[in-house]
Amino acid sequence: MSEVLALQEAAVSYLDRSGGLLRLIEECRSFEGSPQNEAIYRFRFLINPSDLIDVSPALADRVLRDPLAATALFKSVCFLTIKTLSLMDQVQTENQVSVVLKLTHLPPFPNYQLNLDEFPRSDGHMRPLAMEGLVIAMTRVTKYTQGARFLCTDENCPCAEGFYHIRVHMPGATESATVGGDFSCLLCFSPLKEDVKSRVLGDKQLAELIDFKALDVLGVQPLSSLRYQSVTLFLRDELCNSMRIGQRYHVVGIPAHVHQWPSITWSIEASSIQPWIAERPSRVSKNFQVLHTANACSPWRFSAIVANCFASQVVPPGLYNTLKLVLLMSLAQTGEKDADARHCLDVLALTTDTLIADRLMTYGLGFAERGVRHQAVGELLASVSRDERGAGTANIHAGSALLATGGICLLGDLSKYRKDKIDALQSSMESRAVSVFIPGKKYGEDADQQLSLPLHCNFWAVAGSAVPAKKFARFDSAVLGSVEVASIPYQVPESFGLVVQCREALEDYPLLPQVAHALKQAVQPREPLYPASMQFSTQDYKEVGSGNGPGKTLLRVSLLAHAQGLQVELRPEAERIIQGYYMASRRLRSDIAQCSSVSATSIKLLIALAEAHSKLSLRTQVLEEDAVIAVLLCENAITLKHGASALVIPPSAVFPCDLRDLDSLHRRDLALKQLHRQILQFVFTYAPAGSSNIIEE
Repeated sequence: MSEVLALQEAAVSYLDRSGGLLRLIEECRSFEGSPQNEAIYRFRFLINPSDLIDVSPALADRVLRDPLAATALFKSVCFLTIKTLSLMDQVQTENQVSVVLKLTHLPPFPNYQLNLDEFPRSDGHMRPLAMEGLVIAMTRVTKYTQGARFLCTDENCPCAEGFYHIRVHMPGATESATVGGDFSCLLCFSPLKEDVKSRVLGDKQLAELIDFKALDVLGVQPLSSLRYQSVTLFLRDELCNSMRIGQRYHVVGIPAHVHQWPSITWSIEASSIQPWIAERPSRVSKNFQVLHTANACSPWRFSAIVANCFASQVVPPGLYNTLKLVLLMSLAQTGEKDADARHCLDVLALTTDTLIADRLMTYGLGFAERGVRHQAVGELLASVSRDERGAGTANIHAGSALLATGGICLLGDLSKYRKDKIDALQSSMESRAVSVFIPGKKYGEDADQQLSLPLHCNFWAVAGSAVPAKKFARFDSAVLGSVEVASIPYQVPESFGLVVQCREALEDYPLLPQVAHALKQAVQPREPLYPASMQFSTQDYKEVGSGNGPGKTLLRVSLLAHAQGLQVELRPEAERIIQGYYMASRRLRSDIAQCSSVSATSIKLLIALAEAHSKLSLRTQVLEEDAVIAVLLCENAITLKHGASALVIPPSAVFPCDLRDLDSLHRRDLALKQLHRQILQFVFTYAPAGSSNIIEE
């Protein structure tokens, strides 16, 4: 008894220090003003184990080792406080008080961590554990019974009235365990009947959590014998709608065995949920640091060399340089942190040989923090099924696009997709949302429901061009600009912000460089094929290392990881070029009805391109030269879709010559400076309102 009193005193002391008593008084005042008397009154307390240990190690041990007993202890303290201070007249018995302890975090020790890929997942006594996982499915919010009041059927029994028999929900308990019909009175053993008017309902939502490493199966990693299985997470009351499909979270919860005869399932009652944030500092490898310093004289050279050397294991240097640059820029615009605030950078590659472009994109997908390669027969957006846990509601499962949140979703060859899949993809890309239809009759609702899930990933795709490469140099075609796309609707390129035509260096023999590359790999598998390019290895673009000594933070030696973490600022001169080009393009590409072929979202594409090139160049400010690259890429894409305008630029404007030596880099700088002047003249001529602040050269 003395031990219980000591723990109760420690609980009162902790609640006083943490502000829990003040919140208890405020909540009691809100309940006191309510005209309706309820069977139970729910109070929620946030528990910080670190602070609790300072007050009472014994109480902290009770909370971490036996949460049900700790809840009963805080419940008695809460009831005594209410009666001592006369906070609520409605509370007559301790049974009316329902206490929920919310642990903010757990000690960083292995015994308090739960890896979702381990088996068995739980044994022995229930206690709180911390885990990390990815949400792959969620149900709609439904109701559950927080507590119910029961009365004895024997009128002479004192329990025939009052609040003596009250059942509240416990972790792992089913609905029938709270409001079942086979309960008996503890005093006279007569059957109990529920006072239905006193039932208190709350919100409930189910989520499926899976280990993040399971995405390796959907990416480009080699297949392994490992198999991953999701676990069910119960979200109740204030935790409902605190998760989103495709996001990664850190969860503190209590594992519990749910008895649903004739089977027993394993689930987790969530206590607290926090978005997962990777705190991993990154830096650029020494090879790229030396390269960046040596080419500081030009704002364009570093990114050009990085793109030229990228994917030398797949394609020879100099081949598809524009596509490689765009893929690197798209990778720089990804990242799970602040995924909602990032501008998406979708890429559609048009080529006469889709196999090479698809291999290049597959190689690039391995450098994404989260990369998912979608199979044409799988679910791309989302699917709906009936919940298997007995909730009787719809369970929404994530498709490849939602699983790739904050990363890249590789679609591959679009000609392999059915028309309905293409239409759904186009609609989702335009609205940046996944629309989910839930029929009401099928899932026990009175009306149908339409849900919209936000979509935050970059799409990569390949499409075959229907005309020879020589015809791409012509700008007088009016059907889909100067190129026609085979096997897909002509509206699809409009959904992709950036359309890149893969132009081979040798138009008469486009496959010769790739054939020579494949033969060299077969004959000399272990020797570097291109010594000048191979000095920048795969590890320079993406490598993970660890700090020296125990307890050091994980250090990422990666160009792309460093670029993704940069916070860039758009300078005024770059913003004026982007706005001026946007206004001029919309004005020139408008018909008689004033309907422009340049969409209003093109301004976001231009900003995303300029920011991505600035990040890839390891700058924190978006310069005017970054805006020039964005304009050239955007103008080429619009030209492919709608034909040329007064701003006539070469099809390979970003890489007008092969990058073989220092002289070729100098010639590229001169060509880009000339194009820079053309863009300024174009803005001055066709968008005078947007060019008023541009200094004339």
